[in-house]
Amino acid sequence: MPTTPHRTPGTTRPRVSRPLPTTLWLPAPDEPHAAPTPGTVLPDWAIERARTVFTPRPDHLPAPLLKISIPDTEPGMDTRTPVITYADGTPSKLSLLLAELHPDILPDPTETPAYGGVSEMPGAMEDGWPGFFHRAHRLLPADGLLLLATRQRRDEGILTDPLGSLIACARTAGFRYLQHVIVAHAHPADDRLLPSPPPDASPGVAHSDLIALSAIHPTGA
Repeated sequence: MPTTPHRTPGTTRPRVSRPLPTTLWLPAPDEPHAAPTPGTVLPDWAIERARTVFTPRPDHLPAPLLKISIPDTEPGMDTRTPVITYADGTPSKLSLLLAELHPDILPDPTETPAYGGVSEMPGAMEDGWPGFFHRAHRLLPADGLLLLATRQRRDEGILTDPLGSLIACARTAGFRYLQHVIVAHAHPADDRLLPSPPPDASPGVAHSDLIALSAIHPTGA
C-alpha cells in the first residue's frame, strides 16, 4: 500500500511561487479611440483608468499623474523626454508616474544584459535603463507608484518581450512589482473582440502591457 510521507514537527512546506495578478482592460463599447495614437503606447481611456484604479487619494478621485515618453536611453535622455501632466487643478505631490517606453527604443532582451552591464560601464547608474529607474525611485515618495507602459515588438519575425529585463532593473533600483495589466487594443462587440491595433505596432500585436511598481524606501527616508 502507498504510504503518506511523515511530517515531523517543524517541517516546512516547499515554497511555491504564486503568480502576481494579471488584469485585462478593455475600452468601453462606444469608445471611439480604442488604440493609442502613433508614437504613444497607451490610449487616453487607459490612462484615465489608471488614474482611477491606482489612485492613492482617500476621496477616490482620479489621482494627478505625470506621464513621460522615453525617446531613448542615451546620456541626457531626461532633457529630451516629453512630459504631460494629468490633473484636476488640485495641488498635490507626485505619487503616480507613468513612463511610456515605445518598443522601438527598447533593447533586444536576447542581446542586452538584464542590468544593462552596470558592473562594466563607468557611470552606467546614470545612463540607460538602470539610471532611469534609480532617478524615478529618487523622485517618488515611499509607496509612490511607477507605471511602465510598453508592448512587444517583432525582430526578424520573432516577437520579443522586454518586461523581464525592465522589471529586473526596476527591482534593483528599489521597486516592488505589484501588478501586470493587459491593455487590449480591441473593441468589445457582443461576445467578440474586434481588433483595433495601433498603426505603428508590429504585426500580430494587439495589446500593450502596463506594469505597476511601488517605490520602497527605508523607514524614515
